[in-house]
Amino acid sequence: MSSSPLLLHEMPGQQDTDPTVNQHALRLPAAASGPGTLQVLCPLPRPLHACFDCQSYIWPRPAPLRGIWTSLSLGCESWLFSMLCHSFHAFFLVSFGVTSISAATGSLDHASNAETAFKVLQDWYNTNTGIWNTTGWWNSANCLTVIGDLAALDSSVKNQVSAVYANSIVAAPNYNLGLGVSKTVTEDYNIQTVYTNFPTALDSQQNPKGFLNGYYDDEGWWALAWIQAYDVTGTTEYLNTAIDIFTDMKNGSTTPCRGGIWWDKKKTYVNAIANELYLSVAAHLANRVASYSKASYLAIAEAQWSWFRASGMINSKSLINDGLTRACKNNKGTVWSYNQGVILGALVELNKASPNTTLLTTATSIAKAAIKSLSDSNGVLHDPCEPNCGADGSQFKGVFMRNLQVLQAAAPDNGFLSFIATNAASIWSKDRNGRNQLSVDWAGPFVGSANASTQSSALDALVAAVAFQGQLGNGITSRRSRLLR
Repeated sequence: MSSSPLLLHEMPGQQDTDPTVNQHALRLPAAASGPGTLQVLCPLPRPLHACFDCQSYIWPRPAPLRGIWTSLSLGCESWLFSMLCHSFHAFFLVSFGVTSISAATGSLDHASNAETAFKVLQDWYNTNTGIWNTTGWWNSANCLTVIGDLAALDSSVKNQVSAVYANSIVAAPNYNLGLGVSKTVTEDYNIQTVYTNFPTALDSQQNPKGFLNGYYDDEGWWALAWIQAYDVTGTTEYLNTAIDIFTDMKNGSTTPCRGGIWWDKKKTYVNAIANELYLSVAAHLANRVASYSKASYLAIAEAQWSWFRASGMINSKSLINDGLTRACKNNKGTVWSYNQGVILGALVELNKASPNTTLLTTATSIAKAAIKSLSDSNGVLHDPCEPNCGADGSQFKGVFMRNLQVLQAAAPDNGFLSFIATNAASIWSKDRNGRNQLSVDWAGPFVGSANASTQSSALDALVAAVAFQGQLGNGITSRRSRLLR
């Protein structure tokens, strides 16, 4: 196996699919319409023949009402028949809706799908380096996190995941000692990372565990990965590794913006992701360290949230832009899914450490705004870079889904549940090749080539569905409840 990660090439173009029509929906046969009347789709005997129009499709999102529920527009001959028409419409909407969604998602066994995707991801795991081939250093931290999330839900993979932890805690820092990392912020605020075998002086500033480099966001990803490893195994070494990493992250708190941390040790940028990770790691540690240490981590987390909330990075639409200008103002940078995601898990953890209902309310508002802004008409999540997201952008969506799972557990919402079901189903049915590899565009079709980044990102969505398998009812229950609202 190769001992160094490969740089990814941009994904080639894709063919668009019709974003408005649920291809699995049942449609009733068309009936003739008279001049000046609504087109109808229902072979029922008169006077119920006009009960169905184009809304007889079971849409992924409820179609807008068009003022058709009157006895005149329905063609019904009396008020009684009008009421009957409405009742028949509601009955068929629910009945056909459940059938349609069942057809669209199939009898999905989310655990089985996630296990299959996990096995494919592990084909890229390199025991010599302790990270995943075909992707980079920080991406591998996310790979480690998602397999831990799966192990927390599925005992059948726990032993294998535990073996990965035991290997990576030794192999990955040894590999990192000889790894050079250079990052560039692109015009659209995406990140391009280049890896070399010639580390700089900053890259060489390692702690004994060797999970540090010149970028505080990379360190945050690894800290969260080892916290999850601790949660799964109870191994204190993993928690101590996260503590060591966070100790270095605190050194970044010298920004000119009256709070927060730098993205990088060269002090070139104050961005959202590094600061969300700093908040998240502090809050996670506050909930896991010994009681005598909790207060210090909690104080950092609360101060960080107060600063972030007032920083201006959360815009008027409850969306988080990429970062701040040199004048410490919102730079109006691209709204990326991962910037909307990490904050969700961070606020849930902060609420556990110091309960405050406004934290979950804010998290819910951000999540709903992100879903509205970044989803297509079928409810599938996208980032603006698709399908050419490069090695970094291809990781983003999974981060959102992972943290949405955490928020859903803390503050349940039928809309979130439906969103999780929709994306898990779409990935499995439309974004999977014959080798069960998962690519960057979850709406499909499968584009370019898969890698450990695209696979682990999609696996995050599948794991979120595993977490709520019983509530999802194979993707039916949440949709039906939404149709009935």
